[in-house]
Amino acid sequence: MTPHELLAVIDKHERWLKRLTGGARAMLALADLQGHNFSGANLQNGKFSGADLSDCDFTGANLSACDLFAARLSRAILVNTNLTNADLRGAHLRGARLKCAILRGADLRGGALLDRRNPGNVRMEPSDLRGADMDDATLANANLAGADLSECSLVGADCSGAQMAGCNMARSVMKNANFAGSDMRGVSLAGANLAGARLRDCNLAGAVMAGANLRNADLQGANLEGVDLSNVDMLGANFSRSAESFSATIQRILSQHQTWITSNGEKGERADLEGQDLSHIDLAGANLGGANLKGVKLSGAKLRDGLFIMADLSGAALNYADLTGATLDGANLRGSDMTGAKLDGAKVGSVEIKGPNGRGTGRKWPANLSNTTLVQASLTRASMRGVNLSGANLRDADLTDANLLDANMRGADMAGAVTKGAALPAPDEDDDFS
Repeated sequence: MTPHELLAVIDKHERWLKRLTGGARAMLALADLQGHNFSGANLQNGKFSGADLSDCDFTGANLSACDLFAARLSRAILVNTNLTNADLRGAHLRGARLKCAILRGADLRGGALLDRRNPGNVRMEPSDLRGADMDDATLANANLAGADLSECSLVGADCSGAQMAGCNMARSVMKNANFAGSDMRGVSLAGANLAGARLRDCNLAGAVMAGANLRNADLQGANLEGVDLSNVDMLGANFSRSAESFSATIQRILSQHQTWITSNGEKGERADLEGQDLSHIDLAGANLGGANLKGVKLSGAKLRDGLFIMADLSGAALNYADLTGATLDGANLRGSDMTGAKLDGAKVGSVEIKGPNGRGTGRKWPANLSNTTLVQASLTRASMRGVNLSGANLRDADLTDANLLDANMRGADMAGAVTKGAALPAPDEDDDFS
C-alpha cells in the first residue's frame, strides 16, 4: 500500500467516525504496513487484526477499541497513544515504546491462532511485550493474563485492577508502579525491580519472586500465599502477615505462650522461637514476656504496644520493625539489628528483681542493648533510663526527648544522632560518645 493510498484510508476512516458521506471504516487486516507514520491519526475502531505494524509511529494516535488481534507491533512507537479497550490478544509488542500510552481496559491476553502450515491446528499465542518501554503507561483494568512482559520498563505505570495472572514479568523494572487490587496469581517476578511499587490488596498467590527488589513497596493487604520471600529484598516494605498465615507449629507455640502468661506459668509453655523466621508478622499488642526469641527474624514486624519484658532477643533481626509503645524492660537485645526500627514512646528500662518470697531485693535488671545496631532508628520519647547501650551503634538515630539517664553508653557511636530535648547521662572521662 502506497503512502497516498494509506492517507486516503485514514481520511475516509475519520469521515466514517464523523458519519460523513464518503466515509469508510479502516479495514487493514493482514496488511503489510511496516514503518508507516500514523502519528496523531484517529483510527478508533479500526481493524488491524494480523497486520504487520512493525516500526510504525503511532505517537499521539487514537487506537481506542481497535482490533489489533495478533498484530505485529514490534518496535512500534506508541508514545501517548490511546489504546483504551483495544483488542491486543496475541499481539507482538516486543521492544515497542508505550511511554504514557493509555491501555485502560485493553485485552492483552494470548490469542488462539490458526497455524497456516496446518489449518486444522489452533495454538494459543501469548501477547509478547518483551523489552517494551511502558513507563507511565495506563493499564488500569487491562487484561494481560499470560502475557510476556519480561525485561519491560513499567516505571510509574498504573496497572491498578489489571488481570495479570500468569504473566512473565521477570527482570522487568517497575519502580513506583501501581498494581493495587490487581490479580497477579502465579506471576514470575524473578529479578524484577518493584522498589516503591504499590501492591496493596494484590493477589500474588503462588508468585515467583526470587531475587526481586521490593524495597519500600506497599504490600499491605496483599495475598502472599505460597510465596517464597527468602531471597527477596524487602527493606522498608510495608506489609504484615497475621500469625494465622504461619505454620501450625508457630501458631501452637504462640498460643501455648499466651496460656503460660495468663496462668502465671501453671499451664501452657513458654515460647521458644529461637532462630525462627517471623519477618513481617503482625503481633501488635502481643505479650511475649520471657520468651526465647534469640536470633529470631522479625524484620518489618508489627510489634506496636507489644510486651517483651525479660524476653531474650539477642542477635535478633528487628530491622524496620515497629515497636512503637512497646515494653522491653529487662529484655536482652544484645547484638540485635534494629536498623530503622521504630521505638517511639517505647519503655526499655529495668525490672525489679524479687526474692523467693516475692518481695523486692532493691536490685534491678536493666535491658541489655550492648552492641546493638540502632542506625537511623526512631527513639523519640523512649524511656531508656539505666539501660546498657555500651558499644551500641546509634548513628543518625532520632533520640528527641528520650530519657537515657543513668544509661551505660560507654563506646556507643552517636555520630549524627538527634538528641534535642533528650536526657543523657553525664559522660565519664573515658566515655567515647558525644
